Amino acid sequence: MTAMLGIGVDLGTSGCRAVAVDARQQLLATAQAALPSPVRDVSREGCIEQNPELWWDAVLTVLRRLAARLDPEVLDSKQDMALCVDGTSATLLLCQPNGTPLGPALMYNDSRSVLAAKRILEFAPGGSAARGAASSLAKAMHLSTAQMREISTPSWALHQADWIIGRLRNQFGDSDWNNALKLGFDPVELVWPEWVRQLLPAGIMLPRVHAPGTLLGPISAPVAKLVGLPARLMLCAGTTDSTAAVIATGACHRGDAVTSLGSTLVLKLLSKQPISAPQYGVYSHRLGDQWLVGGASNSGGATLRCFFDDRRIEQLSQSIDPSKGSGLDYYPLLAVGERFPIADPTMLPRMSPRPSDDVRFLQGLFEGIARIERDGYERLAQLGAPPPQRVLSTGGGARNPVWSKIRQRLLGVPVLAAERQDAAYGAALLALHPLIAKE
Repeated sequence: MTAMLGIGVDLGTSGCRAVAVDARQQLLATAQAALPSPVRDVSREGCIEQNPELWWDAVLTVLRRLAARLDPEVLDSKQDMALCVDGTSATLLLCQPNGTPLGPALMYNDSRSVLAAKRILEFAPGGSAARGAASSLAKAMHLSTAQMREISTPSWALHQADWIIGRLRNQFGDSDWNNALKLGFDPVELVWPEWVRQLLPAGIMLPRVHAPGTLLGPISAPVAKLVGLPARLMLCAGTTDSTAAVIATGACHRGDAVTSLGSTLVLKLLSKQPISAPQYGVYSHRLGDQWLVGGASNSGGATLRCFFDDRRIEQLSQSIDPSKGSGLDYYPLLAVGERFPIADPTMLPRMSPRPSDDVRFLQGLFEGIARIERDGYERLAQLGAPPPQRVLSTGGGARNPVWSKIRQRLLGVPVLAAERQDAAYGAALLALHPLIAKE
């Protein structure tokens, strides 16, 4: 196989991470840098923003560190190399044609754009991911009003990954299927619907949208020199952090499922067709010639930590027999309300009766979350997705072998801990894709 290098950059909520991999997907080097927490305006509900220049500083830092850790022979060779960036979904800013931000970016969880969201409901189809106050489109509409004084020339509406890729190239205005989804892009027809343009002022430009991993052009020479990477390094269209994390797991076949056992329970499944069910918060990202269908429950690891810390969970797990049921029928929730696989804002947590034996109680919680996972995949199947053929697990819960055996018993399919789950690694694999395709 021809020598080549893929670099992935992940902009997370608290830091930036970069990895480099070779043509065999072997890790060559890693680097990371911290990011300050976004600014929360306590005087205005739902206002969470950040200066985009902080992202740029972090990206420059990790790329310098990564370049310093790579074998000089790799950098000096003539092998092909590409870089892909993933960012948090629906983190958006407005910028001038030259990339200068008009103001702070609104973060993925900023939900101030309530009026814009109400306006979107009048135009957007029921299954559109652009609906909701936290969508990219609602943020673009809000910013177009709030930053109108700064809009002296047509301005780009760009996501976090879009803008960073633009800075690296010194050329702006490109996005990808995954990031553009919540801005209203139609991933089936691959066009910007007319209703999206009607909702935005004439001065707001929508980016050109490419398949994730599409080669866009080389890194700018000044930036290459600044970070110590070759000027032949190509930049790719990016993706979202959650999609990059799925790519990292190796999920690639129809029916491959990825369960994230973090604070909440998040399910992803590869399907041959898109699934949209806004009543359950279910929508689909286009991934090559397949679709990544997802849904998220309010249950998850945060509920376990209400009762036990990680060390205690590990201790108690050693006494659980995963082949036998506890006899408990729990639906673990932190608070009132569920979104998926049951859409019921009034649903009450069910975690009683609590036995005196903590081992049995923990097993009941494990089983309760596993049943929610099973019901979640059954819900996706009812909506048109294929049943899971195997489940790759990520997040802290994936490291618990006892819980994995309980889940496998209830799901009835192989449950495996994903070898890799970091988004930067997934972005690096995405960067390799067009290089391999060229051969």
